[in-house]
Amino acid sequence: MTDWGMFGTALLLAWTKSSFVLGMVLFLAALMTWGERKQSALMQDRIGANRASILGFRLFGLVHIVADGIKMMTKEDFIPPFADKQLFRIAPVISAVSAALGFLVIPFGPVVPVLGTLVPMVVFRSDIGALILLAALGLTIFGTFLGGIASNNKWATLGALRAAAQVASYEAALGISLAGIFMIYGSLDLARIADSQAGCFSRIPWLPAWGIFLQPFSFLLFAVAAMAENKRIPFDLPEGEAEIIGYHVEYSGMRFGLFFMAEMVETVLFSAVITVLFFGGWHLPGLDYAAMPGWKAAGMASLVFWGKVVAGCWCFLLVRWSLPRFRFDQLLNLGWRWLLPLALVNSFVTAGILLFFRSGAVK
Repeated sequence: MTDWGMFGTALLLAWTKSSFVLGMVLFLAALMTWGERKQSALMQDRIGANRASILGFRLFGLVHIVADGIKMMTKEDFIPPFADKQLFRIAPVISAVSAALGFLVIPFGPVVPVLGTLVPMVVFRSDIGALILLAALGLTIFGTFLGGIASNNKWATLGALRAAAQVASYEAALGISLAGIFMIYGSLDLARIADSQAGCFSRIPWLPAWGIFLQPFSFLLFAVAAMAENKRIPFDLPEGEAEIIGYHVEYSGMRFGLFFMAEMVETVLFSAVITVLFFGGWHLPGLDYAAMPGWKAAGMASLVFWGKVVAGCWCFLLVRWSLPRFRFDQLLNLGWRWLLPLALVNSFVTAGILLFFRSGAVK
């Protein structure tokens, strides 16, 4: 095959994988809007979304997803007269794109043979994939902050400042909480970390060799920091629609919809990260992808991986509808005085244990 042929094949594979991942992410993000309504209704002992219908079919309230999209696209797109119009327009786009960038390095399956070529089921595999992921997560605050500042509204500005303070409080704990996982598996390549969790522990054959069993404290810290980074209840101080005027108060129509969609996409992203690092990625005990044909391995891996992601999203929704909102001083104290020190302690303890065993102190 010529160089141009290899380039064309690689480009086609990258486009196919990107389209599949983006399609799954947008589908799950849209489905979460239905899941939030239904789960809140279930926890409050009521029916939930079931009014909208197409030709008499309600489909358990799923038609509301279509109604939401139509509503967002047809509402008036108003820009305040004294706003910074360029920043006002671009801020929602920054939020949505930043939330989606993290999926470039999220592996959703093993390396599978396709037409005689080994294809990794990840859009962009890198030895520093975890660092790229953390960098993408750090970009999400820019859209939120710029949206509040560009509105030229003092209440939106206060919401933007709350968002910046909140993300700064939890960004360090978010990254440091994963240091133990990276030390144990000795890699920043997310696909390699997921593959290291295949099968079960040798001494406990019924227990999956997943990261949550090696680093349960790291999982707890990361999950709390992820909810705070995502600015959802009980950490929704930047917006708090029911009581607090948030950073997107001046937005309407599809621009507001992009902010809302970015929040949903980020929830799916954090669920995918937790799946890869703590719940074995696409692996399940008893599943041997090497013994399957390429198409079957790809399909089964995708089913297992996205099934775990959906379960993670459900847990995020469960927390949202179970806990009351923090005060802002409580939120900052939790980030700086508790999560960050505990993440550092977990990292030092993990490093000490690894050094103790690998130095030959224990035979």
